[in-house]
Amino acid sequence: MKLTQILTKKLTGFWLLSLAAVAFIFLLTALVSFVQLTFKFQQQQVSELGRMLAKHQVEHQLQHLDIWLPQILAAYDTQAFVLMHKDEVLFRYDHEQQKSGVVSYERIIDTSSPLAFQITLPQPFLLKNISWHGLLVLLFGVAAIALFVRWGYRWLAQQLEGIEDLAKRSHLILSGDYDRALAESGHGRPRLINRALTQMLLELDDAQKQRARFDQFIRSNTFLDPETGIGNRLFLKNRLDALSNVDGMMAPGVLFLLEMEDLDLLQQQLDEFAIQDMLAQTISGISQVLDSQANSIFSRRSYNQFAIVVPQISLADAEKIAAKLLKICLAQPLTAIEKADDFFHIGVAYFKVGESKEQLLEEAEMALRAAQFQGCSGWFMYDKGSVDEEFAKGSVRWRSFLEYALVNKRVVAFSQAVLDSDGIEHHNEVSCRLRDNSGNLVRATLFLPMAIKCGLTPQIERQVIEIVLFDLLVSPENRQRQYSINLSLDTLTSRAFIRWLKTTLLEYRHLTPQLIFEVNEDIVVNHLDRLKVPLDMISKMGAKLCVDRVGQQVVSMQYIQACHFDIIKLHRSIVRQIHLRQENQLFVRSLIGGLYRTEVQVFAEGVESFEEWQTLKILGVSAAQGSLFSDPIEEL
Repeated sequence: MKLTQILTKKLTGFWLLSLAAVAFIFLLTALVSFVQLTFKFQQQQVSELGRMLAKHQVEHQLQHLDIWLPQILAAYDTQAFVLMHKDEVLFRYDHEQQKSGVVSYERIIDTSSPLAFQITLPQPFLLKNISWHGLLVLLFGVAAIALFVRWGYRWLAQQLEGIEDLAKRSHLILSGDYDRALAESGHGRPRLINRALTQMLLELDDAQKQRARFDQFIRSNTFLDPETGIGNRLFLKNRLDALSNVDGMMAPGVLFLLEMEDLDLLQQQLDEFAIQDMLAQTISGISQVLDSQANSIFSRRSYNQFAIVVPQISLADAEKIAAKLLKICLAQPLTAIEKADDFFHIGVAYFKVGESKEQLLEEAEMALRAAQFQGCSGWFMYDKGSVDEEFAKGSVRWRSFLEYALVNKRVVAFSQAVLDSDGIEHHNEVSCRLRDNSGNLVRATLFLPMAIKCGLTPQIERQVIEIVLFDLLVSPENRQRQYSINLSLDTLTSRAFIRWLKTTLLEYRHLTPQLIFEVNEDIVVNHLDRLKVPLDMISKMGAKLCVDRVGQQVVSMQYIQACHFDIIKLHRSIVRQIHLRQENQLFVRSLIGGLYRTEVQVFAEGVESFEEWQTLKILGVSAAQGSLFSDPIEEL
């Protein structure tokens, strides 16, 4: 029950009780006064009758009493009357219908003679019975009082409801939910305070949007090419650092180097707008091709050279993408230059796990030079034999392997601890691998791209959730732990999975607060409308939401409050050597500053050195995970 309803009922009850007490005292006083007045009036009637008898005695010697006295007694509603002279009864009168509740009076008419009378009359207040019109007036008065009390109750409830609206908005503001506080404008009273709150919230919302635009501006000028809007050379370096560690590249993939021959000469022949239009069309076509490739990187290395990195891709798919890129480039009109058929060259370097990024760039450069030596627009791949054999399996074999692993429950969970600044475990992030027939573990970087192609990602992530709920959280040593689970776009947009997840979280609602569901930032930004409903459902069930790989792209941070995320995790490209990179430190400061006065926690991924962790703590990062603390551990 609302506070206003309680206060309204209490105040109305007190008001009605006070009114009833005043009315009772008034009626009691009126009743006493009425009884006393009727008794006094009756005594005056008896005295007047005595004076009349005394006068009649003087004038007529008490003769002819039966002529006028019965009429007087009947008018008095006399029940009995006796006129005596000493012990002799001179006159007697009795009413035909005797009444109960009578009062008797004895009077001596003349003190000089023994003449007296005794009269019996009804109770004086019984003479004033309430008539129908008196009763009607009484009922009208009671109804008027009831209507007045009802009107007062509604007026008081309305006034207090306005105060309740102000209190509700104030509570939302204190809890940091500014959007709901702005939407709950209501009818708060005093209206001046309500309008002042609305004005302040509008200004705060505008300030937050300005702050978000400013943060995005800072990141754009740091990591984006101002002319094309894609990543710059620093952005490429950070992303390659994130894809590698001290042992080399952590996943297979391909690097494309696209160079536009004599672009500077073309700029001299054409105006600047024509060059920009050609670049915009080329970049737009390439971006459409890369939309289907998760975690791809597109950046500008120099004025006429662009770099594209696509991780977790097979050799055959890399060749298809190279052909598509060349087709897009050749579709551009180049009639203004003489050698239009020798303008676009693409160097391709396929890399596998363990190779260094420096070697990768050298191989891509050599492949680019080989493409240029061909004398026409085309692409060239360096060393086609450097293919990860496991990753080169056919799609049919991969699908059979994945279905076999799912049916036989061969999903193996690994967990990596996330520690706060005091070294206390905050939660464990769960990843998975698949065990093949030989007992070997197949890493996620190999099977996840194929699982996405085969549409089996929801089934794999469902088994991971079942392992956490049914095996890990029921263990006595893990009952107080929290586990985070990664969810993909296919999983969150699967109706069957969302129905299963909702039913499971309801059934195990006592364990739901120990779950954290992580979503890739790139997925949230590009599919916010589709993901808002399932993410809201997960949050309302009691689980926490986390967005990871933050900083991988230069985007606005408005989605954090729109989806009510509890945790954000910095991408390893931001964390890598952050103690030596002022631009990355500026990004983290800007991000944490934008989350001021919110309960969102900022964590870091991929921390590998003590210097990185110290810098992150100074910047305000709450917790971190990485090889500095622990490697993923298999959960038995």
